[in-house]
Amino acid sequence: MDVKDYMETLGRQARAASRAMAKASTAAKNAALLAMAADIRARQAELLAANAEDVAEARANGLEPAMLDRLTLTAKGVESMAQGLEQVATLPDPIGEITDMKYRPTGIQVGKMRVPLGVVGIIYEARPNVTADAAALCLKSGNASILRGGKEAIRCNQAIAVSVRKGLAAAGLPETAVQVVETTDRAAVGHLVAMPEFVDVIVPRGGKGLIERISKEARVPVIKHLDGNCHVYIDASADAEKALKILENAKTQRLGTCNTAESLLVARPVAAALLPQLAAMLIAKGVEIRGCVETQALVPQAKAATEEDYYTEYLAAIISCKVVADVDEAIAHINQYSSAHTETIVTEDYTRAMRFLREVDSSSVMVNASTRFADGFEYGLGAEIGISTDKFHARGPVGLEGLTSQKWIVFGNGEVRG
Repeated sequence: MDVKDYMETLGRQARAASRAMAKASTAAKNAALLAMAADIRARQAELLAANAEDVAEARANGLEPAMLDRLTLTAKGVESMAQGLEQVATLPDPIGEITDMKYRPTGIQVGKMRVPLGVVGIIYEARPNVTADAAALCLKSGNASILRGGKEAIRCNQAIAVSVRKGLAAAGLPETAVQVVETTDRAAVGHLVAMPEFVDVIVPRGGKGLIERISKEARVPVIKHLDGNCHVYIDASADAEKALKILENAKTQRLGTCNTAESLLVARPVAAALLPQLAAMLIAKGVEIRGCVETQALVPQAKAATEEDYYTEYLAAIISCKVVADVDEAIAHINQYSSAHTETIVTEDYTRAMRFLREVDSSSVMVNASTRFADGFEYGLGAEIGISTDKFHARGPVGLEGLTSQKWIVFGNGEVRG
């Protein structure tokens, strides 16, 4: 079977399985998740052996250290996968929830029911744990899924897939409800994103290059974000201690995440007093500052920022910095240069805080909190499938509800339209 035929077979099987998953009971879905977790624990040695082979081959092929780190699975990682499946089983089932019921003057009742999207295609790079996470979230939200992991993790992903299939079978659900693509041929991705007859939505998880390719080639909707150019704005009324604490966490807790701050804006009235303190903390943490002329005057160690710096997601120990007149200039700067991921204002002024919340056009907007909170777990979603900077159909961290849609429902008692 060639790659096109293979992917279409997966698509047909997923579409058929999605019908069964849409009507699956909460009990059956939870039973499948718990059985998967138990099997993953029981087969820990097998999973670690498969992963060791993947890692050895990737190292021999010159995979960069950061990717090798993501690829490597430990006993603790296997246990985390199992616990993740168990945690998703404890989450409320969104499917079938009826909301917004209202009586109309005609006597009918109109409302909405939450339903699965159908078939979700997920494309991700060398993180074997995503196989279990994605399977769990798609299953609990009543969807069928086709998972295409990175070629570097092919052995481990297939080993995890065995546990997934066993769990589905144990709960009486179709094993084709979660299918892990077995070929490493890159053409499989091109076919997966171009099968609207079988796939309802694509979720890419990986680097910018992967997401750009999928966005360009996809013929089905994509839930995605390309960049995480997040901003911290220090307002003229900011509490200095809060500002220092929030910026330190937002920029330096982890450098390589999409919710890490990449740009600092400081209001001119407090720049002389606060910016040197903020810069000293960043420099002590090894962060390079690239700033405007006013920033350089206040922070001699700062390098000159280019226009491109203000657009850049560094994912490194670098931050851009600009002194702005006030909240108006801060909002305008963010809406021009931001990637619409996450922005925060540090302020003690309620009116400016509310303006920032209303007028900044990003998927997460915060007041007096670190951008690092932009995460499905931190938002109480239990887990996330990814983060979306689009406006349809999901925005921000995407959890179970983001993998569902709503349909209108009507209750009547013989009413007819006049």
